[in-house]
Amino acid sequence: MRSPRVTGAAQVRGRVNLCREVRKNGLVTLYRDEGIVLRTQKLGEADRIVTILTRRTGRVRAAAKGVRKTKSRFGARLEPFTHVDVQFYERRSLDLITQAETLRPYGEPLVADYPRYTAGTAMLETAEKLTTEEKEPALRQFLLLVGGLRTLVERGHDPRLVLDAYLLRSLSVAGWAPSLDECARCGERGRLRAFAIAAGGGICARCRLPGAATPAAQTFELMAALLRGDWDLADVSEPRYRVECSGLVAAYLQWHLEHHIRSLKHVEREEPGHRHPPDGGVAFLDQERV
Repeated sequence: MRSPRVTGAAQVRGRVNLCREVRKNGLVTLYRDEGIVLRTQKLGEADRIVTILTRRTGRVRAAAKGVRKTKSRFGARLEPFTHVDVQFYERRSLDLITQAETLRPYGEPLVADYPRYTAGTAMLETAEKLTTEEKEPALRQFLLLVGGLRTLVERGHDPRLVLDAYLLRSLSVAGWAPSLDECARCGERGRLRAFAIAAGGGICARCRLPGAATPAAQTFELMAALLRGDWDLADVSEPRYRVECSGLVAAYLQWHLEHHIRSLKHVEREEPGHRHPPDGGVAFLDQERV
């Protein structure tokens, strides 16, 4: 029996449909989901392995047959940044992509704007690193990523701020939110005097550790604003505090991931006339919107 053709991809957005068919060799499972393409890798002469962060299934790695051929039916729909509705054929090893429909091509407006493109690339890489287990549902991470990319495309905020907001919020969802309103060691509320990554964020003068960074009070305020989505405050922040914020966020992220985010080094974080540490930071957004 042939697998029933699934149409109307936009109508099934946000749902996972299980389609089963019986063949001579047993039961075959097809499933649908929507997701953001995070990365692609070459496979053989004409195929690709596509990594997608999906709404319901989590991070999925699947093979896409023939997508590198010029006459491919859906090769262009499986490029990084693309929001797609996808049908998968479940297999023992890599699942197989059998259909793909574009829901929103975020990549098209981003590739023409280098600062936004590099910020978006850092978001994709971070999303993949934070979803460590394949096929483990990660709805909040998916919504954060969709919201972040949408905010970048809408051009309402500095891309570096959008990236830092995304990183702070995705860390929060993962259980690693930095302490920004009370001492991470003793819990005392009040003015924070230093930022210690290993301690979990801001610390007071009494708990200050050797080697801890000493950011300005305005930097702590900016980080807290990005974490809670206060764009009125973030948008009027001074360049020097943005640079300091980005450096702290990037260092905090990579310490918890125990991995470098390679794309961060390409993110433009300097304002004219300002220099920043080589491991400087990045930006963020809100669930559906930042």
